[in-house]
Amino acid sequence: MKRIQVVTMGCSKNRVDSEHLMHVLQQRGYELVPEEAGLFPDGLDEVVINTCGFIQDAKEESIQAILEAVEAKKSGRVGKVSVFGCLSQRYPSELAAEIPEVDEWQGVLTPDTVGRVLTTPSHYAYLKIAEGCDRTCSYCAIPLIRGPHVSVPVEDLVEEARRLAAGGVRELILVAQDTTYYGLDRYGKRCLARLMEQLSRIDGIEWIRLHYSYPSAFPEDVLRVMAENPKVCPYIDIPLQHSADRVLAMMRRGIDGRQTRDLVARMRQMVPGVVLRTTLIVGHPGEGEAEFEDLLDFVRECRFERLGAFQYSEEEGTYGALHYKDEIPAEVKQERYDRLMELQSGISLERNRARIGTRERVLVDSVSDDGILVARSQTESPEVDGEILIDPASGRVDPTRGRTFSSPAGALGLERTCRPTRPSPTRPEDRVGQFVDVTITGANEYDLIADII
Repeated sequence: MKRIQVVTMGCSKNRVDSEHLMHVLQQRGYELVPEEAGLFPDGLDEVVINTCGFIQDAKEESIQAILEAVEAKKSGRVGKVSVFGCLSQRYPSELAAEIPEVDEWQGVLTPDTVGRVLTTPSHYAYLKIAEGCDRTCSYCAIPLIRGPHVSVPVEDLVEEARRLAAGGVRELILVAQDTTYYGLDRYGKRCLARLMEQLSRIDGIEWIRLHYSYPSAFPEDVLRVMAENPKVCPYIDIPLQHSADRVLAMMRRGIDGRQTRDLVARMRQMVPGVVLRTTLIVGHPGEGEAEFEDLLDFVRECRFERLGAFQYSEEEGTYGALHYKDEIPAEVKQERYDRLMELQSGISLERNRARIGTRERVLVDSVSDDGILVARSQTESPEVDGEILIDPASGRVDPTRGRTFSSPAGALGLERTCRPTRPSPTRPEDRVGQFVDVTITGANEYDLIADII
């Protein structure tokens, strides 16, 4: 049996592609060596690298992984190196000329199978509901790489979700380049709400989470389903990118600043308690100091529960690269990024502290080496958001984890007085994949700590 390792770079959509490919390889008789075993261990017959080509940092990370695989091949640890994905789709001839040691280059692969080999914990999975994108955002190369939007048929997604649920998946995270566009190409109308309703009827599925939505023409029936269906998490990942009219127009986002603010207000009104995760870009052409101050004001007004940011990088072939000059100096971009993230850090800390004393239902993702349960509520998404940390025996987190928390009494640090919880009747690892009720007892700007009720 040949031993093969699939290494995934980039986003959760890439992860889904790799998981489908791994199923195909497994069906062909390959022994799959997980990434958790270490990259490029001795005795591999082949390494397959799924690359990312979205922004400069991601491209460099993918190239570094390819070079490390080539070195493993030269040293005899690896027999063959194959590369596919967004980066090799975008630069096939350039990469082949620069790194001739790679045995096989392919572009984007989307294996036609509902079979999956999960690389996430077995209780949650990403469900990719569409491929490609019809948007023309100035900064984004994804449509150039992945092509136009193509929705997966509802029946195929329901069948895949049923298989995942039968294997123990309890949470589905819906992903695509633009999830809110789902159905327009195939059914002539947006069908995301209908899809979410059908997925919620599958036995075993308890949570459905929405990622990568788009603000322009956001389908309000999705908000109604989110407000009424207890299985649909009150959580929206919606990259808004900016708030200033001039920048949004140059970004070609199809929405202006007032419409963006109105959308946020409508979401909060229609889905009480909704958690909004957004990403913003600083340093895009057209962003002067006034536009950046507008962005800071926007963040102060909306008080996003989750926020990430990127510094603009010019991507060849995009509208921005063809029509604008990337004139904002790197040091200005960095300074704006730092100011934005400092502002958000304070907002996140205030929001997390406001949860102290609340009772929440959480899903346990893993157990740390020191026995701490690592969990999430409906308002945290895996890999991108903070965690809820629980000591099942004492209710107190080991301070060697290097995190600083605030207690209800306002004292800093983890050495605090708390009501010990009863010892767990099971081993900590037995709780992975289970739902438990907790009381939030401490917080910092990223994570929370809790006691089991």
